[in-house]
Amino acid sequence: MDERIHDFRNFLYLAWEQLRLPDPTPVQYDIADYLQNGPKRSCIMAFRGVGKSWITSVFVCHQLLLDPQRNILVVSASKARADDFSTFTLRLISEMPMLQHLRPRENQRNSKIAFDVGPATASHAPSVTSRGITGQITGARADLIVADDVESLNNSATQTMRDKLSESIKEFDAVLKPDGRVVYLGTPQSEQSIYNVLPQRGYETRIWPARIPPEKQQKKMEDTLAPMVKRLSGDSKDDYGKPTDPQRFDEHDLLEREASYGRSGFALQFMLDTSLSDQSRYPLKLSDLVVMHLNPETAPEKAIWAASPDLIWKDLPCVGFAGDRYYRPMQVQGDWKPYSGSVMAIDPSGRGADETAYAVAKTHHGQILITAAGGLPGGYEEGTLQRLADIAKEQKVNKIIIESNFGDGMFTKLLTPYVTKTYPVTLEEVRHSTQKERRIIDTLEPVMNQHRLIVDYGVLMDDYDSTKGKPQEMALKYTLAYQMTRITKDRGALKHDDRLDVLAMAVQYWVDHMAQDRDKAISRAKEQAFRDELEKFTTQVIGGSPKPQLWMKR
Repeated sequence: MDERIHDFRNFLYLAWEQLRLPDPTPVQYDIADYLQNGPKRSCIMAFRGVGKSWITSVFVCHQLLLDPQRNILVVSASKARADDFSTFTLRLISEMPMLQHLRPRENQRNSKIAFDVGPATASHAPSVTSRGITGQITGARADLIVADDVESLNNSATQTMRDKLSESIKEFDAVLKPDGRVVYLGTPQSEQSIYNVLPQRGYETRIWPARIPPEKQQKKMEDTLAPMVKRLSGDSKDDYGKPTDPQRFDEHDLLEREASYGRSGFALQFMLDTSLSDQSRYPLKLSDLVVMHLNPETAPEKAIWAASPDLIWKDLPCVGFAGDRYYRPMQVQGDWKPYSGSVMAIDPSGRGADETAYAVAKTHHGQILITAAGGLPGGYEEGTLQRLADIAKEQKVNKIIIESNFGDGMFTKLLTPYVTKTYPVTLEEVRHSTQKERRIIDTLEPVMNQHRLIVDYGVLMDDYDSTKGKPQEMALKYTLAYQMTRITKDRGALKHDDRLDVLAMAVQYWVDHMAQDRDKAISRAKEQAFRDELEKFTTQVIGGSPKPQLWMKR
């Protein structure tokens, strides 16, 4: 064999020639070099249409050419896509003269699901196997695992799906042979993408965007941006935005695609920048909260919000996305006076891992202030019921509202004796019929955007500390702050949403209350305007005021 063929880039040139394609572009050669010489655990993210799947299929052929005894496992989001990968690989082997000796013999496996190469010795594992990520991977053995777009919108839309996918890819370590290699090919769908957590599992990520990213984005990408792209940008800012692979997509082509995809879609699919996607998909930001030390009995007339670096709570753990922060108020105005009202919302726990969540929301001068919130283990246990009654007493709430969708009011009946004995207060049930995720976002987003939601510092600190006893991989998912920043309008977006749901219940109570007050104020203003006009009319026409019974009698 010609020594030059050992360099995969030379083999790629010959394969492209066999397929009657134009010569590989510089970006394609760079991806090929990284495929051959990259680390044992690597993740390749390149813009749509660069041909990374085709390049990797050719790489599989090259690996078998160098060592026919290798076992290669191809995994994709769907079984059909994985089969397409292995089918293309098998066809290359059949058509390239250099690979003719690798064609399966009559007594070997030969299908798009699994096939052997001619020189391979007998083995339980085929030379190439294709599997869907949701299929059975256990029992396979591989020297090389190619994970080609294992993440898709269909298998990562909700938190439950993402958790399942995350667990599925862990199986790769069980089937990988000693000194084996795993290569991911994909495009992230959001900041929660599994590709973005791979570095925490020991993978090196290499990114090839369609345009030279601006300096700000390059800093955000840090070491993940392909060195060749960094070299293209040089020292001149005039190069930012230019195509990285003009032979594949020139400026005119990229402009057309940007117009077609839209700004957010283009940033995601071609620039591999998730920030625009996440900004619209995850609408609740911790930075919109006003965080301060609250008094359970009195509140200031107004707390003024500002996003200044000097106002960041540096000692308060923040579980939001990158760049999200907690801010203390820029200024607190007026005297501290008693709250106008206080309500406690409770979301009873069903069976399983859910909590009985609670939140205490108080109001003062149009602000909604959260002075207590959290989750209690269990649902109908005596200790849980008594603790809820104690919290109502400590917070001096005026009313308790309870989610009645579960248990058909049973929880209210069980809680009533404890409340009657500890702190007599009105209990009221509420029932929701709309989609939970949309209801929560529609309730909290406008209040948070107006910076009218004030949260006690201690509530957030206790929220973070309260889950430390849970398994590390699940602990944060129970916290209010995590649930707030990860919720989307997709049904089932969160695996656990109890604390956020009950907070929305409490806030909704005061939003409705303030809306009723506004309606009454408008009605009173209209009535007063009518009285004024009537009095003005009667004075001008008959020279006196109307009789009181005409407008005062009810």
